[in-house]
Amino acid sequence: MTKVPRLLDTFIPDHYTLTIDLTRAEENAFSGKVVISGESTSESISLHAKDLTIHSVLIDDQPAEFSHGEFDELRLSQSDLAAGKHTISIDFSGTITDSMHGLYPCYFTHDGVKKQLFATQFESHHAREVFPCVDEPAAKATYDVTLKTAPDLTVLGNMPITESSEKGGALTTTFATTPRMSSYLLAFVVGELHKKTAHTNSGVEVNVWATSAQSDETLDFALDIATRSIDFYDEYFGVPYPLPKSDHVALPDFSSGAMENWGLITYRESCLLADPKLTPESSRRFIATVIAHELSHQWFGNLVTMQWWNDLWLNESFANMMEYVAVDALHPEWRMWEEFATGEVTAALRRDSLDGVQPVQADVNHPDEISTLFDPAIVYAKGGRLLVMVRRLIGEEAFRAGLKSYFEKFAYQNTVGDDLWQELETASGQPIISLMNTWISQPGLPIVQVEQDNSGEQPAATLRQQRFFIGDHQPSNTLWPIPLFANQPLDVKILDQEEITISTKKPLQLNCGLSAHFVTKYDESTRNNLLKNIRALPTLDKICILQDATILARAGCESSAWLLPLALSLKTENNEKVFNMAARALAELRKFVDDDDIARNRLKQISGDFGRATFEELGWDEKVGESDDDHERRVTALGLMIYSENQEILHEAKIRFDNNKLEKLPTEIRSLIISANVRHFETPEMIDNLFTIYKDTPSNDLQDDIAVGLTSTQNTETAKKILENLKDANIIRPQDASRWFVYLIRTRENRQIAWNWLKENWAWVEDKFGDDKSYDDFIRYAATALLTNDELNDFRQFFEPMENIPALARTIKLGITEISARVELIERDKEAVIFSL
Repeated sequence: MTKVPRLLDTFIPDHYTLTIDLTRAEENAFSGKVVISGESTSESISLHAKDLTIHSVLIDDQPAEFSHGEFDELRLSQSDLAAGKHTISIDFSGTITDSMHGLYPCYFTHDGVKKQLFATQFESHHAREVFPCVDEPAAKATYDVTLKTAPDLTVLGNMPITESSEKGGALTTTFATTPRMSSYLLAFVVGELHKKTAHTNSGVEVNVWATSAQSDETLDFALDIATRSIDFYDEYFGVPYPLPKSDHVALPDFSSGAMENWGLITYRESCLLADPKLTPESSRRFIATVIAHELSHQWFGNLVTMQWWNDLWLNESFANMMEYVAVDALHPEWRMWEEFATGEVTAALRRDSLDGVQPVQADVNHPDEISTLFDPAIVYAKGGRLLVMVRRLIGEEAFRAGLKSYFEKFAYQNTVGDDLWQELETASGQPIISLMNTWISQPGLPIVQVEQDNSGEQPAATLRQQRFFIGDHQPSNTLWPIPLFANQPLDVKILDQEEITISTKKPLQLNCGLSAHFVTKYDESTRNNLLKNIRALPTLDKICILQDATILARAGCESSAWLLPLALSLKTENNEKVFNMAARALAELRKFVDDDDIARNRLKQISGDFGRATFEELGWDEKVGESDDDHERRVTALGLMIYSENQEILHEAKIRFDNNKLEKLPTEIRSLIISANVRHFETPEMIDNLFTIYKDTPSNDLQDDIAVGLTSTQNTETAKKILENLKDANIIRPQDASRWFVYLIRTRENRQIAWNWLKENWAWVEDKFGDDKSYDDFIRYAATALLTNDELNDFRQFFEPMENIPALARTIKLGITEISARVELIERDKEAVIFSL
């Protein structure tokens, strides 16, 4: 892979004065002028500029020559240009496209009128599409931004407005000078927006904005979470929020979930807005974590920024952990660490078990490789889990002291991972640098095998570690320094050898509290002892045992048939997360009965029996004073009953669907009711009506429930209609296309139809998402669903020729490994699973 030049090596910007004219934005055109002061280190100056028309260039008020080079390079020269301080002035223009990066339009309909607003998305290297700049995270500078727009529009930027005037039918808006910041954090939004406002304890103005298509009441929840999150971080970090305001904007079209632009955070509507009547509690928890995640970036990522993209984890791993720390403090009744355990930890374990997976800290030589870093299971989930591990290892007091020192020492600067580890090491007195560098630089995770020996006078246990794999892999002798977090004091707290024997006082249990990133395989006696007492264990330990059992089965270290009795032992569990994990263990068995009608019907019956007692306890309708656990146990139990095709349940689902508007159905079980009716009582009128509601409703929660419901179809023609609509932005927004695709390809009846569609429409995927960090989503999602040898060969044949595309190479290789492992697992365990049923 060619290594792109770092333009910061030849020109160091200090300040930008940027003027953008958006008065012709409705015609998809913009123009601008940028004046950059900085220092060159050579006799030429290079900036980044992509898809911009350059009209003129001045250096120190004198005309300069310009030419375009590789990697979006704009080369500037003068006959007598020398190293030193210079001022560059460039006039330019560009085109606004629907790409959802750079500067792009967002579409919405209000009172039957189609409208648009304009927003920016500059991460990771898209600022260069809007103005010439040094578009690298280490190229921090201050910015003065002025926007010229049509009148009567809301105009938002990173900083508060200092001047606004209207002349000649145009509105000119100037913002206060930003702090020193990276180009990817610059942002602006222009359009018809309304807001609600609050203030933090320190006086920071917090605003939540949405289009006129969204009601005022959808802003309240986000405003409360955002305001209290800033208050929490002010106290937790010991360093105050560094800007005078914090805007949060819900965009109708947005490729990512959210973006942490400094002082102007942008979101998908579904990640910010909560309708009191239509948004379920589970979605409110999700929204809270997204807001807390982006606000933690205002310190970790914005105030202190990674030097280069190989340390992206410094931003995202930290924010992944802090979203749970913050929301747990704001809403302790939500028990967010159980959410972390069943979501982030599960994702990290499954992805990190594949040979070829990237480490948390990965080298980046080319811009096209940057998108591959945003693997949510690694840079976000695994990295977050590693920070949870170090936080527990050194303790809360030392962790917070280290963070405070880090922010104070490196404010408005750029750092590498060692800078953080050094502050935590100094605060704790523990060797954090060497320990954590091992974890972030090595791909994969360890398995620790435990062999308990109680035969002598002094009980002992032998521990062995090696790299854990699912599927084909190369041999590995990698070792990790593993914090054991045992259920008793041990002579050794960190396992850094291949094998040790230690004395114990009772049967050994490792990874208590689920704080470290490894899988444990106990000998049969120790495992049976744990399972015998599993109901008495803390919730996180139950989840740990369930996760380890599932992933050990996937790797062939245990028979998948063992999951059945393990799951059934927890069918009366009252904790929703444990109950759901047990149900997931049952769902793991579905791939083994995919082509066996008798076995599949038997699994459906067992699944229904598993959920029956809980459903009979809770019923269809929420009761006054019912706990969140009960709400969500009902969802899991009802889902199992519907999967079992219980006729009484299906009949009631039909009555509720027929007799109620979708908006009146209970939010937590609405998607299940829609799914049951589409799957078992579908009519053409039902499908058309659901698509009409999907298209017309402003509620993202209702839209998602309809997507879940429609993709449950058993009708080939309906599946084809869904796939046709994926390419119609008037029905399904491009940002939502991959969501519909993954829902559809994961259904048994529609897997082949969806897979064939992807192959036939890959040119459309490439055209629509090729420059976006979601480009590889369709490949990743297909790899989670395909499960036969023919499908594996087809996947390999179709995608292997694309392995020379940097943005796709790793995902393709991992996809082949993942599907291969699934095919091998089915061949190995199918007979035993079917026999156990």
